[in-house]
Amino acid sequence: RLHLVTWNVGTASPPPDVTSLLQLNSLGPTMDMYVIGLQEVNSRITNFLSDLAFDDPWSIFFMTVLSPLGYIKLSSVRMQGLLLLVFVKHVHLPFIRDIHTHYTRTGLYGYWGNKGGVTVRMSLYGHTICFMNCHLPAHIENTEQRLDDFEKILEMQFEGENIPSTLDHDVLFWFGDLNFRIADYGIHFVRESINNKRYNLLWEKDQLNMAKKKEAFLQEFIEGPLQFKPTYKFDLYSDVYDTSEKKRKPAWTDRILWRVKNLCQHASKEDEFSAEEQTISVTLNNYISHMSYGISDHKPVTGTFGLELKPLLSDPLVMLNPEGEWSAEHDVLISYSAVPEFPSSAWDWIGLFKVAFRHVNDYVTYAWVEDDEISSNKDRKQVYMSAAEIPDMGGEFLLCYYSNNFQSIVGISQPFQIQPNRALMEKDLTQEENSWMQKPDNLESHDEF
Repeated sequence: RLHLVTWNVGTASPPPDVTSLLQLNSLGPTMDMYVIGLQEVNSRITNFLSDLAFDDPWSIFFMTVLSPLGYIKLSSVRMQGLLLLVFVKHVHLPFIRDIHTHYTRTGLYGYWGNKGGVTVRMSLYGHTICFMNCHLPAHIENTEQRLDDFEKILEMQFEGENIPSTLDHDVLFWFGDLNFRIADYGIHFVRESINNKRYNLLWEKDQLNMAKKKEAFLQEFIEGPLQFKPTYKFDLYSDVYDTSEKKRKPAWTDRILWRVKNLCQHASKEDEFSAEEQTISVTLNNYISHMSYGISDHKPVTGTFGLELKPLLSDPLVMLNPEGEWSAEHDVLISYSAVPEFPSSAWDWIGLFKVAFRHVNDYVTYAWVEDDEISSNKDRKQVYMSAAEIPDMGGEFLLCYYSNNFQSIVGISQPFQIQPNRALMEKDLTQEENSWMQKPDNLESHDEF
């Protein structure tokens, strides 16, 4: 289950609550992956420089919301105001590989990153998936420029060997503030159609729908029905369309589309095509806007998808677990085994993480798999971790094996308990009791108070 968000946040700070945006109170099964594409994230030079050194406020915000629920930030990519975040449940980590990011500038003839696309691609259970968050040129007359820019973004190539081009991925998601407008009709007809919920009257004049009929490279992209109000342009903190002097015509600028490669290949020979051949399918369960969010002049749009995968990978590359009972009072051992073909590296490491860790660098401590190895045979290896590195308070933790060659976590243990350092805790308790019992010499009674 994949939940995809696109939102032009208009340089605003995160809202107080995103429960409904992320459907966290949904009665159905929880999501396996969240993909969040933002446009117009605050990119004033001071903000941008600090965001390069540290995570930006939006990334921190979503990590704070999602990490306690068992999601980690798998990847992110930022280009000025464009930000793309991918969060995934712990259980899927060993089956996600070959994660790469890319960005393409299209503003000022490719020299400026205020417009363009940011992309994350990966192999998920052996299938190639690509997510592309775009912010295309504005204004009703720039349809051709939007299409040209999108074609340029599609042509980008990831760095690395054997990585398919964008359109060669098994599934490609394209979303963002695509800025397509409603042509021909005047503002009064558009607003009246919206007020009467007769959105279908506007679909045929939607510039993206019109372009999909003409442009071959768009015809393979699928979109759910636009059964929600156009998401642009609103007065802030309201559901009232633009009352400024400009009075912008409402439009479905914020969109989510997808393309399944196998469907494209088989479209011309449907009679030969059987369901058994399809190793991956995408089902749209929900395509809606969220009117309650008013921090910008756009309303966020979400798509909830079911991805049905025939796993091409079913076993993790590395299996690992803590040996015996772990305690902060003594040195501990980690045992692991790898599949025979696993390309290990001297730069591989095993990290100790709190269960609600935020991202791969959010470890408590780590051990190098080669430098800290204490025994090895063909079936199993043991790695040592010093008691000095273990948190004294103990708690619930996970072990993760990070592969330098794959640049990702390729093995994860079950959650386990670390017992606290009792001697240290008793010492702290004794000191605390003593401090309470000792009356300071300079403390005198003042009856007048």
